[in-house]
This record gives sequence, structure tokens and C-alpha cells, in this order.
Amino acid sequence: MNLKELSKREDRLSSGHRMCPGCAATIIARMVMYSTELPIVVTTATGCLEVSTTIYPFTAWKIPWMHSAFENAAATLSGIQTAYHVLKKKGKIKKDIKFLAFGGDGGTYDIGLQSLSGTLERGHDIVYVCYDNEAYMNTGVQRSSSTPFGANTKTTPAGKVSFGKQQFKKDLTLVVAGHHIPYAAQASPHNYNDLMRKAARAFEVEGPAFLNVISPCVPGWGYPSEKTLEMAKLAVETCFWPLYEIDNDEWKLNFNPKDRKKPVEEWMKPQARFKHLFKPENDDVLKKIQARTDLEWKELKERCKVE
Repeated sequence: MNLKELSKREDRLSSGHRMCPGCAATIIARMVMYSTELPIVVTTATGCLEVSTTIYPFTAWKIPWMHSAFENAAATLSGIQTAYHVLKKKGKIKKDIKFLAFGGDGGTYDIGLQSLSGTLERGHDIVYVCYDNEAYMNTGVQRSSSTPFGANTKTTPAGKVSFGKQQFKKDLTLVVAGHHIPYAAQASPHNYNDLMRKAARAFEVEGPAFLNVISPCVPGWGYPSEKTLEMAKLAVETCFWPLYEIDNDEWKLNFNPKDRKKPVEEWMKPQARFKHLFKPENDDVLKKIQARTDLEWKELKERCKVE
């Protein structure tokens, strides 16, 4: 992506919104929307991005935008896209328009999964972006199925009785891959070129496309606000959050650290939600997290046919 050319494109999400300083969600949203010059209609599931950009009577969105309930952003967008398709077929709309949904992990991995699955299965020509901050951050940091094993949240508190969340993180991108849609990918905001290339490809394909983007959360993860992109980069360098894409069922690995792969605890140590795991009594939990990360990384490389 040419930064000079990108700087000339319209900013479709204005400054002055009320997201937390250092929040990755708006960084991700801007990068994705900069990736096409075509008009976009956006729908956003209930969550941080929705409530903080549209506090009545204000809005930070400069394009057509619709709020959906927590569970139905994909269904709402599929309805809008279908209406557009009918109107274009009748000649009432001439221009090409792209359709984009944003949802957090709560509205995507959990509450909105049935809606997303139906939209993908029906083949609607939309792009769905999950900004994955790994918990229900908007409502006070409750665990989701995206929350990592061992993490401390309001509903999986770490203490004398428990070490935190008892279940491993759901692999949603793999679930989406099972729908055999034209395009699906994982990305990170620290690598803008990779993320924007993938977003451009998602807008380009005919049919549904899905982007799952790691979205570090300052209050939910517990790290200094200026470290957001560093946290995202560490998630990738430890292979906790691999960068890959599935283009028409062809798997491709986009970043392979090989001998430079960092231990997952380097990503976890700066985060307050994992600090209890570094006590001697929780050493076995750290080992399980590393073992699971290594296993999933091995399986991904096999799918991508790389050493």
C-alpha cells in the first residue's frame, strides 16, 4: 500500500469519538475502510466500537451506518446487501457499493455466530471484520469464547480457587474456513500493509469475506496505552495469533518466524490479566498455554504446507 496515495483517501471515521486512548478497534476500522475507494455501507454490532462512536446525538461515522443488535450484525448487513442487489437489478441504483460489518469477539465468536454462519452459508457479497479484543470489554471485561486460557476476567476471576479461564480460546477463523467462503484471513494492526492488503482482497472477491483481527484492549488486557501495536506484534511473533489467509480454499501463511519464534509468555508478561500465572503455583498453566500454542502453530503450518 502506497502511504502517500492512501493519505489522499477519505477518512470515513472521524476523530473525536470516545474510544479509549490506545484502542486498536478504530485503528483497524480505519485501515479496513481505507482499503477500498468504493462507497461503503457499514453496520456495527453492539459493542465498544458502536457505543463509543455514536453517543446520541453525535456520530463519528461519515458514511451510511446502521447499528445492529449484539447478535445480528451479519444478518442486518445481508438484508441491506440484498436490497441493494434488487434495486441495482431494477436499475434504480447504478454505482457499485461495498457492504461491511464490524463486530467484537462477543458479537462474533459467541452471540452473533449463528447470524454470521447463515450469512456466509447463503453467500452474501459482504465483508465481515471481527476486532478480537478477547472478552466482553464494553460491559466490563467478562469472558468470551475468545478469551485465552488462564486469563483473569470479571466472570473468570483468578484467586485461591481458580487460575482464571478454564477453557482454551475458540479458533473462529478455522470455523469460518469450514464454510468454504471465497476469502478468510487473520491479521494484526501492527502490520498495516498485510492488514490492508487482506482487506482490499476481501472487498475484491465476489461473495462473503471474513477478517479476524487481533485488537489489543488497554483496560481489558491491562497494559500502557502506548503499547497497543507492540502487544499486537508480540501476539504474532509468539505465534499465538498467526497471520494467514485462505483464498478460495488455498491456505497461505503470511508470517513464519521459524527459529525466531518467541515464547508466548513474552506476550503475556506485560498484561495484567495474566500476572497471576507467573506465580510458581501456576507454572503448569503456562506450560499448557505454550503447548497449545505450539500445537495450533504446527497444525496451521501443515495446512499451509510450510516447514
